[in-house]
Amino acid sequence: KEAMRNVIKLGLALNSEIAEIAKFDRKNYFYPDLPKGYQISQYDKPFCKGGYLEISDIENDLFIFKKINIIRIHLEEDTARLIHEGGKTFVDFNRAGVPLAELVTEPDIHSGKEARKFCEELQAIVKYLDISNANMEKGEMRCEVNISLAEDISGVKLGTKVEIKNLNSFRAVEESIDYEIKRQIEALEKGEEIIQETRGWNEKDKKTVSQRRKEEAHDYRYFPEPDLKPIKVNEFFDTEKIKREVPELPNEKRLRFLKEYGLKPKEIEEIVYDIELSNYFEKVIMELDVLKNTTEKEREERIKLAYNYLTTDFKSLLLLNALEITRSKITPNNFALLIDFLDKKMISSAAGKNVLTEMFETGANAEIIIREKNLFQVFDSNEIDEVVKKVIENNPQAVTDFKKGKSNALQFLAGQVMRETKGRFNPNVVQERIRLLLTE
Repeated sequence: KEAMRNVIKLGLALNSEIAEIAKFDRKNYFYPDLPKGYQISQYDKPFCKGGYLEISDIENDLFIFKKINIIRIHLEEDTARLIHEGGKTFVDFNRAGVPLAELVTEPDIHSGKEARKFCEELQAIVKYLDISNANMEKGEMRCEVNISLAEDISGVKLGTKVEIKNLNSFRAVEESIDYEIKRQIEALEKGEEIIQETRGWNEKDKKTVSQRRKEEAHDYRYFPEPDLKPIKVNEFFDTEKIKREVPELPNEKRLRFLKEYGLKPKEIEEIVYDIELSNYFEKVIMELDVLKNTTEKEREERIKLAYNYLTTDFKSLLLLNALEITRSKITPNNFALLIDFLDKKMISSAAGKNVLTEMFETGANAEIIIREKNLFQVFDSNEIDEVVKKVIENNPQAVTDFKKGKSNALQFLAGQVMRETKGRFNPNVVQERIRLLLTE
């Protein structure tokens, strides 16, 4: 029942028409992945009909959207997994019989890139709906592509359909389609016939290989599943309630982030597919807004600063420690506090990175770390000059290079000063003092 409810929820999110009456059918065929000889599926009365999903791309720093129409979304039982190794085939029955939602699109996808984007967007939507983790590597989401070449530019009449299986990554989806399009074009140009078949993707050789002839629907001898009666959807499920549970979806978030936070499309793409990361980002911005009243321009600068630290330094720490952001010791409030210190130039960027690392390891408050380690930026030229003179004295070669006009020498000397002071001095003031002292 939960699987049925999730399929309906997915259909509502994808603008599908929910059936009044849905039924299950037996799909009969003989193959090692189905030892009982039939699969419980849905033939003529699926839970969801029609609908669409919009894929996005970026052109000239703007989002563009393309609608991919959906034929149906139905529920069926999964089959066993076939593993082909060393000329032998192994059968893994662990997933056999598990409820599986299958979504079928109209032939609106015209390239491997578009297919990859469709799969990525569908995965994100499924995660936003919290109905599956949709991890392709774990087999929780799979893609089977059907490729037909159009006879002319109108695309009205399509050629023979070829299906590709064994696609367990978005990259494999894109590469297999691009390869198969090329293979079929070359075959047709040689006067060869394209046969309706199932082909597998060989990841190592980056090519498709023939597996078996593809059956037509009538070959499966569909008939109503005798052990499961038809389902009156509205008697079992409150579709209006399920519809209200559909959250803000990725495309809605894209447009809102453009408007509310002034992020660029490429920046939004960095976080929109990660629900927890994008939620964390929004909480940080809410805390930042509380810490300081700003003009619109100042707010955009603070948002950009928070975004940069979140998607570079913080994300790197999460990846290095194989930690999900929800388990991080850094609260959005504490992260915002660090950004506030950086924005007000109270600490340097170098010090900010060190503070972030300690916050990550200990969960300590940003201000406490800064005070305990005396990391507040120094702007006083007299204090800065003392360290600058010491660095100049200890690095005569760099001084000589600077006087010869080598710009890297200035960066080197400034770096030595920053290292000596653990990032406490303002880097711009440091460079100004070095220039002044070496040109006196």
